[in-house]
Amino acid sequence: MRTTITIDEDVAIRLNELQKNKKISFKKAVNMLLRKGLAEEEKPRKVKPFKVKARSLGKPLVDVDFDKISEVMDKLDELEGVYDSFRR
Repeated sequence: MRTTITIDEDVAIRLNELQKNKKISFKKAVNMLLRKGLAEEEKPRKVKPFKVKARSLGKPLVDVDFDKISEVMDKLDELEGVYDSFRR
């Protein structure tokens, strides 16, 4: 395939150096580096695993057995009334 691209000056200098050092054509140098770059781009990225650090939140502020849902609901109803009086 034949195409025209504009290469930045710094990249062109490095391409010319590579071409001379490896004694290959400019076309081969460009294709070689494009293949390497594309292959690198296709590699899966290594992602650092997400970790959660457990922290103690202390004792609950209310004395309720959280395993008994009816106690929890009663306490919430009780506290809702207190909260409403502060909101007004």
